[in-house]
Amino acid sequence: MISKAMRLARVGSGSELAAALLVALGFPCIMLAAIIPNLWFFAAATAATYLADRYLHHCGSYLINRLAAVRAGLSIRFLVRQLLLVLLLSRMGYGEETLFYVTVACLLAFYGLQAPQSAMVTLIRLRRKLPVVTRNIDLASVRIADAPPQSLMSRPAEKMLHLDVFSMVGVLVAVETGKDAIAYIGLGLTLVLAVCYLAALLPYVRPSRLVPPETKVLNAVGDWLAEYRPTVMLYFSGSKDSAYQVNMWLETMAQLDGRPMILLRERNIVPQLATTSVPVLCVPGGVHLMNLDLSSVRVALYAANVGKNIHLLRVPTMKHVFIGHGDSDKIASVNPYSKVYDEVWTAGRAGRDRYALADVGVRDEDIVEVGRPQLATIESWSGTQKNPIPTVLYAPTWEGWDDNPGNTSLLLAGENIVRRLLEAEEPVRLLYKPHPFTGTRSAKAKAVHLRITAMIERAAAERVGDPRWAEQSAALQGEQTAARTELVRIEARLAELAGGGRTARDEAELSRDSLADPAHEAETAKLKDEWNAASWRAQGWWEHRVITGAQMRLYDCFNESDAMVSDISSVVSDFIASGKPYAVTDSAELGEEEFRRQNTAVRAAVILSNSAAELDELLTAVTSPATDARADARRELKQYLLGPDEPTSIVQFDTAVKELAVKSDARNTGVAKSLGEPVGG
Repeated sequence: MISKAMRLARVGSGSELAAALLVALGFPCIMLAAIIPNLWFFAAATAATYLADRYLHHCGSYLINRLAAVRAGLSIRFLVRQLLLVLLLSRMGYGEETLFYVTVACLLAFYGLQAPQSAMVTLIRLRRKLPVVTRNIDLASVRIADAPPQSLMSRPAEKMLHLDVFSMVGVLVAVETGKDAIAYIGLGLTLVLAVCYLAALLPYVRPSRLVPPETKVLNAVGDWLAEYRPTVMLYFSGSKDSAYQVNMWLETMAQLDGRPMILLRERNIVPQLATTSVPVLCVPGGVHLMNLDLSSVRVALYAANVGKNIHLLRVPTMKHVFIGHGDSDKIASVNPYSKVYDEVWTAGRAGRDRYALADVGVRDEDIVEVGRPQLATIESWSGTQKNPIPTVLYAPTWEGWDDNPGNTSLLLAGENIVRRLLEAEEPVRLLYKPHPFTGTRSAKAKAVHLRITAMIERAAAERVGDPRWAEQSAALQGEQTAARTELVRIEARLAELAGGGRTARDEAELSRDSLADPAHEAETAKLKDEWNAASWRAQGWWEHRVITGAQMRLYDCFNESDAMVSDISSVVSDFIASGKPYAVTDSAELGEEEFRRQNTAVRAAVILSNSAAELDELLTAVTSPATDARADARRELKQYLLGPDEPTSIVQFDTAVKELAVKSDARNTGVAKSLGEPVGG
């Protein structure tokens, strides 16, 4: 019943649901206490609503936005409490007393001070908002001042409104004790602190503390482009949850010859961007983008098919290439939109054949096989399991935009897969890493994900007390303690590198200060590798684990596991690079023969039904490699999907960029000659 209530209220935990109930019931109780009147009842109900409200804001509850939508927003809730305090005073016979009038006057004055505070915060935010966001680009000529302290700009309305606590406490104590002076002290303290807040904000509304006009910033970006003259660009547009799609290409871009650059279209992508020394320019406005001089760019690479791509596709002086964000048998991998690009790059022959079979207008001569540079860190299978018991990774994809049962195994098979692995006759260690989008569209998918998470966490807790693992746990205790200590050290250093010792920064200041630092990038990359290694050592090789977020990387999960269960997605194609056994779920129940016919990546897989009864075959392939009948098929499929091992993928990719740049130059030269214009570089 509680879980159903949580789903209906769209809250993420029982404590969040309890806080929501306190807010919902607290205000009627405050009103009742004021009418009765009962001072202690009023004080208790008021305190409960303050604490519950604060908790809901702290955890970013969905209910906060819903309350605002029904005219019960933050300011209204505080104002209602203050009005009910006035009602309490009136009902307790203070209606003709000086305390009553002073309280009303001070609360009105406090309410009046909220307007200039809100206006100043809004002005600072608007006037410190650059038309672009940058990383690794020198904007010294723009002269951007330091940002206001985070203590002033983070949740300013909430901080200002909570100053009324002093008035509330002061008045209630005064009523209880009969000492009006306590009320005056509390009311005065609220007003003084509110004025101090305004005074602290005032210096930051001076023109010198705000950013220069839009034109000056755009001119500085234009000057940088003219000096740097980028030759190859990665273009990306999407939600903040899709940042992984651009992050997977950052290292590849850094390894390219020429002068690479990353062009983003949404501000909320920038904070999600992984560390890179490649120049990053985020241009949210379509008009601003069209006015940029990108004439030096010869090749533009696109990681996703989205509407905003048209803003760059209109530029004829560069060649446009769709590289995608993974190679899979999903319908997205043969999107008819792909024919708008000059070329489509696939990992191996499979991608080429996929487009031929789909017949969506992408010509065979426009397809180039470039491998998958990102897979270089995936370790090849040694033929034996890594630890005394097999580790199986369950990495389902998300539910997609429609309700096709073939989108994800999570809904129909997920719990069966997890249950069979957790209850396997011979012990198995389970790693569960769901897609970042899981549950974003389907409430059912989110509910299944939560149930699977609970199952795994419960099984992990049971193993802690299982005597079978007590000896191993004792033997590894020292190493695990050392690993946890190392994790703390690494996280502290990463935080230091990320924040530079200063956390009170905004978008404008970060754009000003985030210049390319190869040494910084190299140290960050090294620390992240060390963090991943220490994270695995901090837990036993028999411990089940739920892995979410971007910090624990998918390919590290590949290297830690001996086999994988997944769905039709690029995750399967990437895992094939390891050569390890894998299983794919036929959630749509097409039947094994038809499922293999439609999906290239499952040709060497164990095919699971929704009951997951076939998992024994996968486990046998790991524990008894001699009986692994699909090893040769996996090797053949790897080359078909991902291309040859030599030359390396990064060499293939870089060569493709250079060859297309030559075609771009030839096109531009030809157009210039036909128009009688001078031919330039």
